[in-house]
Amino acid sequence: MSVEDLRKRWARRLPTLLAVLAVGLIGVAWSGCGSDDNSDASNEAQERIEQGLNEAKQGIEDGKEEVQKGLEKAEEEAGQGIENGKEEAQKGIEKGKEEAQKGIEEGERYADEYTP
Repeated sequence: MSVEDLRKRWARRLPTLLAVLAVGLIGVAWSGCGSDDNSDASNEAQERIEQGLNEAKQGIEDGKEEVQKGLEKAEEEAGQGIENGKEEAQKGIEKGKEEAQKGIEEGERYADEYTP
């Protein structure tokens, strides 16, 4: 999986994660608000919302860090793969040159044998 694929995947998932967290926080706030006369419940609900938002922000930051680490690892692995590919290509080129040289020599030998 390429680095660009990882970035696209997280770019699509982040808004969904935020929406789910927002819906959850609204649900917590709604369940905490039983009556308008009870200010303690309202304050508690407000604290829960703020705590949930802080946790969501922290979760997003942690997620960003994990994504960044994953991208760096993917880039490193991709770089190593490219390097390995270059080495294999160079080996193939060398082997091809050797085979071509053998073919030339063999062709010259046949030409010498069958030429008067």
